[in-house]
Order: sequence, then C-alpha cells, then structure tokens
Amino acid sequence: MAQRLGPLELIGDRWVIGDPARKEGLSIVLTPEGLEQHRRGETGPLLAVEWSRFLELRVRAAYVRWHATPFGGFVGSFAPGADMGRDGCSLQGIVRRPYDLWSARYTHHEGRYPAGHVIVLKALFDQLTEAKALDRLGDPDWLGTAVAKLSPHRSWYAPKGNRLVEETIRSLGT
Repeated sequence: MAQRLGPLELIGDRWVIGDPARKEGLSIVLTPEGLEQHRRGETGPLLAVEWSRFLELRVRAAYVRWHATPFGGFVGSFAPGADMGRDGCSLQGIVRRPYDLWSARYTHHEGRYPAGHVIVLKALFDQLTEAKALDRLGDPDWLGTAVAKLSPHRSWYAPKGNRLVEETIRSLGT
C-alpha cells in the first residue's frame, strides 16, 4: 500500500498532513473523530475539530517548500490562485456551530510534492466535501486504499486527476 500522497503521509498507524519532524513541525492528524493540529515537542493537540462541524474543507499544498515562505507569497501575488505564501500549506474550510471560516497550517516536507499528487489530493478533499463524507478521511483503512489507488497519478492534467478521484470514491463507497 502506498504511504504518501503529496503532504498526506502514513506515520505509524495515523494519516498525517505535513511533516511533524521538521523545524516548527506543524502537522494535522486525521483521526476517526476529526482533525487535530499538532506541533513538534508538544504533548497535546493545538486544536481539534470534529468531522461533523465541517461544511467545507479544502487543502492547499505548495509544490515546493519555498512557495510557502514570505518570498513565495510575494511571487504568488503575481499568480492568483497559486498555493503560495503563509497559507500555501494549510487546510481551510467552513465550520458550523458557530459558522466561521477555519484554517490550520502544516509544515512542508523536505522535498517537492509531485504535481499529480497535489491535484488528486485537492480533488479528494473537494469531492468528499461535495459528498458530505469528509469523515472518510478519518477512516485509516478507507484512506489507505484510496491513497494506494491515487498515488500512481503523476499527470499535471487536472481533469484526468478529478476523474480518477471520482472513480476511486465510487469504487470504495462514501
């Protein structure tokens, strides 16, 4: 089984977004109950949000580490919609009770994320949001099977990645 899809990685028996071992070590752990943001060296989560609170959840993933720096943000200002700057590595969404915008950052891994991985990871979050099935991200077996099917995708062509995610979700059930 593949253990990585862009910033999403299996560490032990938990799926984690971001690199918990680097510098500041911000990471987001996907649990059966919801999301937990962790910082390296701290015992408990910085924040925790249950899956049922999310109305929408999107992932932003800078392809290379420098894209998530202030300089990357400056460069990104000339490319609207690019995942660059402070929030280039983050999850963003809308939560209920109370209704509010939500976001949490994570630390970029040492290497670059393959474009195909970023494309299908974004599509996975988008399509699970549309299906109102974000809690699937907290099911380690379901997510492991999905990552194994999606990780061979290397194309920059987004429509192909979107179709692959759609087929994968349909085959695994939501």
